[in-house]
Amino acid sequence: MALEQLILTPGEPAGIGPELACRAAELDPGLILVADPELLRRTLDRLGMDVPVHELEAVEAGATGGIRCLPVELAAPAEPGKLDEANAPYVLECLRVAARHCLAGRVHGLVTGPVHKGVINAAGVPFSGHTEFLAEQASADRVVMLLAAGQVRVALATTHLPLRAVPDAITSDDLARTLEILHGGLSGLFGLANPRIAVLGLNPHAGEGGHLGREEIEVIEPLLERLKGSMNLVGPLPADTAFVPDRLRGYDAVLAMYHDQGLPVLKHVGFGHAVNVTLGLPFIRTSVDHGTALDLAGQGKADSGSLNAAINLARSLSRPAGERHGS
Repeated sequence: MALEQLILTPGEPAGIGPELACRAAELDPGLILVADPELLRRTLDRLGMDVPVHELEAVEAGATGGIRCLPVELAAPAEPGKLDEANAPYVLECLRVAARHCLAGRVHGLVTGPVHKGVINAAGVPFSGHTEFLAEQASADRVVMLLAAGQVRVALATTHLPLRAVPDAITSDDLARTLEILHGGLSGLFGLANPRIAVLGLNPHAGEGGHLGREEIEVIEPLLERLKGSMNLVGPLPADTAFVPDRLRGYDAVLAMYHDQGLPVLKHVGFGHAVNVTLGLPFIRTSVDHGTALDLAGQGKADSGSLNAAINLARSLSRPAGERHGS
């Protein structure tokens, strides 16, 4: 079949995203980069790559070869390793352009490079992450962050919240919606029949029968009992033993209650080839599992493993279930 067309946003222009994107797009004719064309040309020169950059209109007019680009202009020149608040709107505009193309059905999915949340917020733009931003662009009522490293998959009930805000955010309604989206994504996108989902408790030892917190007794346990007729759920489980390899092999995914409960384990297992997937959007979105790596930017040393994995998974998830491999 024809190669699936994917949009890729390189992310923070001072980070490693532009060079990873250029390397990937040189080898993959199915990628369209959303970026400043001059940024890409300077990046290619720095990498010693003699590859032309064609704006998409030129490609549609007959230009062939090289890297295809949907142009968005930088606000200020970007220097590797040096953040500039002036370019925060540029980063967000790249995401808006990419989301519009996905929502219009012009491409099969979106792959995102790393952004720097700190510099975006310092520029006066409240930004908690790609997941929330893309949900707003797509008018999605709720989305779920899932990280996958091979057969290990960890989803989050809450994402980028201060730890003190997490307990109040875990409500029966929100948790039920999260589990519905997770179950639907595992069965629909990943093609898993009756996926088995392990649900972690919030507190140490899953609350120790109420002695270490009552969220399990008052919220999580009653909800799981209510949903077990329609989903294959187990829990709430103590987080410190749920990731033991023999137990983990029995689950298709683990739902953690907060960011640093589940993701440190996932990244220990799969850093460098793990992929972030947003479930609940009306289009496929995957992302790298790492940050901007400002200390490596401009040196040509950045590892492409996670970006390659994100591209491959986006392409796999865009195919009918019977044509997928390694999802």
